[in-house]
Amino acid sequence: MEPVPLRPAGATGSVPPAAEAAAARPRIGDLLRRQGLADPALIDEALDLHRAADLRLGEALMATGAIGRGDVLRLLEAQWGARHVDLEAAPADPRLVARLGPADCLRLSALPWRRIGSATVIATEDPAGFPELRERLEALYGPVMMALAAPGAVGAAIAAAHAPELALRAETRVPRSLSCRAWRAGPFRTAAAMAAFLFLCAPLLSLAWTCTALLAVASVSLLALCVLKCATLFARPGPAGGAEIHELHGGIRPGRLPVISLLVPLYKEERIALQLVRRLSKLDYPSALLDVCLVVEADDTVTHATLATAELPRWMRVVVVPEGQIKTKPRAMNYALDFCRGSVIGIYDAEDAPEPGQLRQVAERFARAGPRVACLQGCLDYYNTGLNWMSRCFTIEYASWFRVMLPGVAHLGLAVPLGGTTVFFRRGVLEALGGWDSHNVTEDADLGIRLARAGYETEILDMTTWEEANCIAWPWVKQRSRWLKGYAMTYAVHMRQPLRLWRDLGNRRFWGFQAMFLGTLLQFALAPLLWSLWVIPFGLWHPVREVIPDAAMAGLALFFGLSEIVMVVMAALALRRTGRLRLLPWAFTLPVYFLLASMAMYKALAEMVQKPFYWDKTQHGKFGGAIQGGAALKVIRGGSKKAAA
Repeated sequence: MEPVPLRPAGATGSVPPAAEAAAARPRIGDLLRRQGLADPALIDEALDLHRAADLRLGEALMATGAIGRGDVLRLLEAQWGARHVDLEAAPADPRLVARLGPADCLRLSALPWRRIGSATVIATEDPAGFPELRERLEALYGPVMMALAAPGAVGAAIAAAHAPELALRAETRVPRSLSCRAWRAGPFRTAAAMAAFLFLCAPLLSLAWTCTALLAVASVSLLALCVLKCATLFARPGPAGGAEIHELHGGIRPGRLPVISLLVPLYKEERIALQLVRRLSKLDYPSALLDVCLVVEADDTVTHATLATAELPRWMRVVVVPEGQIKTKPRAMNYALDFCRGSVIGIYDAEDAPEPGQLRQVAERFARAGPRVACLQGCLDYYNTGLNWMSRCFTIEYASWFRVMLPGVAHLGLAVPLGGTTVFFRRGVLEALGGWDSHNVTEDADLGIRLARAGYETEILDMTTWEEANCIAWPWVKQRSRWLKGYAMTYAVHMRQPLRLWRDLGNRRFWGFQAMFLGTLLQFALAPLLWSLWVIPFGLWHPVREVIPDAAMAGLALFFGLSEIVMVVMAALALRRTGRLRLLPWAFTLPVYFLLASMAMYKALAEMVQKPFYWDKTQHGKFGGAIQGGAALKVIRGGSKKAAA
């Protein structure tokens, strides 16, 4: 269908001022009433939604069921004096698209379509915003004229014609200097071989002094972590400091609900995908403002087949990620980010059962918070706690992390290593930072550090998403090895230029980063040495006894005991905050639980040499995840009430 455009830019003749043109243009509501296309009550409902939310009127009309997509296009044609183009039947000229770029076409909801004479026809989903784009488009194309595109048509056209280009962009969005893709296993392999050689040779010279030196390193790292944990126990919120940061586009205004896009990466999710659809359907947020993107790899036939059996709601869609050089969760999210509609971007995992009111809480907090607050992190808990010992320990560990450690770290003004789910971003900030590092297997923690380096803040919200605890030994080790590998690579990436990192973070944040990342890695790597000291009370020989006197050993024993007390106190406080104090006796078994993390640490170090970007996927639905989200909440809340009683 040939467009009937507004006057092309640069055309001669009498052109009314913008204000007069807007006043002369018929209003959608008037056109609807005049043509009798919809129930007046539904029209009023759509107008109220349009005024109260960051939503185009056409989208509001479709959301309330007032009219269909075809009616919206006909109304826009009448209002703007332009015809729509069918981008599927008549694809855009790829040479014109390349000049603006597929990513910008998606962001602007505008597609350079064809040249007609001396003018370039721009198909747009947002005619009201077209005047603001005109100057930029004229600089690229010369005279332009507007045509209309159906909602979602620009994204579908770009996905069909430019998927490989966007897939490559997804892999390289983060600057190389801050990305793991610059990682080279060769130098690390050489360094690891030299370290192993020294480790083997040093005991031949002096086993006692070698063990003592390693014990000193383990003790210093443990001390740093204990100091940080104690600080988080007593941390209280304080006023934000630092230089003001101008809010990027996509700001959230008080009194107006934003469109929220939720990215849900799925991979080979046969057991849990349909449950996820039911759980997300419980979210208490206007469906017209909800944009749930189920992000699925192109070759994932299992998940595609599973979703094909589900009747997805209108606000939920599948984003297919084309194949590329790597296959990771952050790469998939980077690709899907360009197709999102919302000014707020959130992440959920496949097994998540979020509390219904989370999105309203997020929207309200972003509206009230200053522009420095770029990220909101929710808390995670488990709905299969009672399965076995590991699920109980995992629950205690997560409670300590999300209810005490992370809130304390945020209140202290330190860099917050994010969790990979129930985390929400201002879209403008996320895009300015390049999204996620597609080569980092703990992209969440890395993004938290990059946010802090850029001067932004993360807040921890008191809201809970229920997850499935991975509570079988070997799957747990595989999952934890991926996390630790990501921590190690994140630390290595940001420490490429330590002085620059120090300047970016400041003194306090820099040392907090060292304690959280390097301290954690050293603790898990050297934990077997600390455990070996248990032979001393039983009168058995240990090489450090040849170097360390009795008084010093007694001091070390006291220090290790105090560190365990700190861990238990943190667990007790966290369990009290979650209403699960009944689990406190299990906290005394955490040292045994964390021995598995040492095994995971050695697996992670080996993978850094052999396959640094390998994503060791956790299979969901095998550990009690068959519980429905609503049923899980009833089980948890019922248990909490019993514990409180």
